[in-house]
Amino acid sequence: MDSKREKDHDADCEKITAVLLKSRTGEFDLESILFLKLRGLGIHDLGCIGECINLERLDLSGNNISNLAPLASLRLLSVLNLSANRISNLDPLRSCDSLQNLNIAGNVISSTENLHCLASLRKLENIRLKDNTYNYTNPVCRNALYRTVVLEMFPNIKVLDGERIVGRGSDLYQLCKDIDDTIKAGLYKNGQLIEHPDCKPWVEDSYWEIKRSNNAIIEEAYKQFNDVLHECRLLNNRATHVISQTERSMSLKKQPKQFAI
Repeated sequence: MDSKREKDHDADCEKITAVLLKSRTGEFDLESILFLKLRGLGIHDLGCIGECINLERLDLSGNNISNLAPLASLRLLSVLNLSANRISNLDPLRSCDSLQNLNIAGNVISSTENLHCLASLRKLENIRLKDNTYNYTNPVCRNALYRTVVLEMFPNIKVLDGERIVGRGSDLYQLCKDIDDTIKAGLYKNGQLIEHPDCKPWVEDSYWEIKRSNNAIIEEAYKQFNDVLHECRLLNNRATHVISQTERSMSLKKQPKQFAI
């Protein structure tokens, strides 16, 4: 009986419905939902999510989503996590004018041509198409010119695949990589490795690569910590919104009533 109930529950989660959204958020009206996390539920149909027109942060990672059409109406969406799905077409996101942070690692984006539809999003400053921590990537990332083309396509981008391009920390990161490349270049002459018995590389070749931890316990603890941190941020944003609404309501009540003469 329990297994049947679980199957029925899974079937309900395959499509986003008003009942699912209200049960997950506790909101009575879909337009009142500001933050939403529907991760790893087996969702393949976004259903009525387009009715959440005031949605600001959305996490749909780890599902079976391929069609993003219902997201086209979310004009206030600023943070969107679509990692680990089956997405190849990003065109519906061209109308998400407020989008700042987009994670589409672990999908089936095959070419940089698929990214052109996002070029008009002026607020977009953080894009992730691959995530070495979870071994998520896209076919487009195998292109040798992938990084160069993406940076040219999005001149306002600050963070690409978790690496800061501009802003605090970016100069130091690039400087260290340049020093490392210079040291390596000095070990070669006419394409041949020069023997230096007393000289060792500054860092190992794989130093700059973020690798997934082999310790499952540490990895799970890290994941849970990030989940809790994310929840805290969502609660803080939601509390700020409620306080702002309350203060606005109280200020209106204090205003003297005006009577027509």
